[in-house]
Amino acid sequence: MIANPAITINGAGPVGALLALMLAKRGYAIDLFESRPDSRKTNIYQGKSINLALSDRGWKALNAVGIDEEIRQQAIPMYCRVMHDTEGNLTKQHYGNNNQAIWSVSRAGINEQLMTLAEQQNNVSLYFSHRLTQHDFETNTALYVDGKNHVKQHQTDLLFGADGAFSKVRRLMQELPRQRISYSLEYMPQSYIELTIPAGENGEHLMEKNALHIWPRKDFMLIALPNADGSFTCTLFMDHQGENSFSALTEHETVAAFFQQHFADALPLLDNPIEEFLAKAPSPLCLVHVYPWLVNDQVALIGDAAHAMVPFYGQGMNCGFEDCRVLCELLDSFQGDWQQTLMAYQQERKENGDAIIELAKRNFIEMSDFAGDERFLLRKKIEARFHQRYPDLWIPLYSMVTFSPNIPYKTALEIGDIQAKIMDEIMHIENIEQCWQDESVMTTLYDMSRDRIPLIKQEV
Repeated sequence: MIANPAITINGAGPVGALLALMLAKRGYAIDLFESRPDSRKTNIYQGKSINLALSDRGWKALNAVGIDEEIRQQAIPMYCRVMHDTEGNLTKQHYGNNNQAIWSVSRAGINEQLMTLAEQQNNVSLYFSHRLTQHDFETNTALYVDGKNHVKQHQTDLLFGADGAFSKVRRLMQELPRQRISYSLEYMPQSYIELTIPAGENGEHLMEKNALHIWPRKDFMLIALPNADGSFTCTLFMDHQGENSFSALTEHETVAAFFQQHFADALPLLDNPIEEFLAKAPSPLCLVHVYPWLVNDQVALIGDAAHAMVPFYGQGMNCGFEDCRVLCELLDSFQGDWQQTLMAYQQERKENGDAIIELAKRNFIEMSDFAGDERFLLRKKIEARFHQRYPDLWIPLYSMVTFSPNIPYKTALEIGDIQAKIMDEIMHIENIEQCWQDESVMTTLYDMSRDRIPLIKQEV
């Protein structure tokens, strides 16, 4: 590959736009193609976007290009979960220590900010309403069709597929006759629709602002993230088929009864929830595994195109941003040698992508079922107390994933599995509900952890 390749990125979502910005700041000429119209001029996100949770891995990537504070001005910190039970009682669970928070950001808002910042670079060209239709992997030449059905031929030195879970770049890679590409797309049983809690009369938030609200109902759940305008973006996750499912609830009367039974305290706050439920087609949730991520050392996948996951750990965008940061750090380390960079990028990010996909899949159970369970909450209290006493020995899994960007996802998964087995044993201590603050419990937990968690000190 030439020393200073021309780079094309297919997909101008948050990951593609950030990658364009990062590479442009390193002096590369970037062509950024997007199949949709410019959302800054056309509201293409209407009814489609889930608010995103930006956490430390994402902030570290944004900080690497010096735009974190600009993004932070449009974000709302969420310091805790607030669980709503069927009686309307609230239980609060803090996410971390020392005012640690995850941040609610508008998907459209952060995407538009990143596109604008990328566009301000003299060496970035954006092409909207350009749909990739073909790609010649030998010459690295693509065919795009624009909004007027004109065909554009585009040759590049290096192509990144940042075009999401249903990536066109990935599909074209899979069609290559001599490429052995392993691929799976797994649909989750759950789908989702988006609902809204509007702002109050004076623009105020009608629930606690700095929190992620969850109505956990075991097989389904409603969540709400705050917006800067006083509203909350709500997402209802439930099975696509079955007894309580989008397929089963099709009549106004049954949907109204469903909301009254399960979300009574949210019902008066939601904006036309019954009508919105009946009018909207539920969107699928899926997991993507693919390998390899590279073809001919000149076409690569990044973000959801390489590792689409479900949103239950709030790590989809954070993981994609981390892909961009790690790729650019490797590029710097290899002094611009793209062949070495791409091979190392694939090796490092593939195993971590697989790990966070697994963690995100598991976390639906924690959010929808365990989050309101008293023994689960006690378990979290014990972990938090032990972490405060021995912060280098025990970092809770959620904190490793969300607040510890130097701990790889793969390591967090491995340590988290060990911690889960230890806590299973602790929770079987007789009368743990009464004795959990006893020094003997802390001593037992220390002895077990010291012997079985040798890796964590190496990774902090």
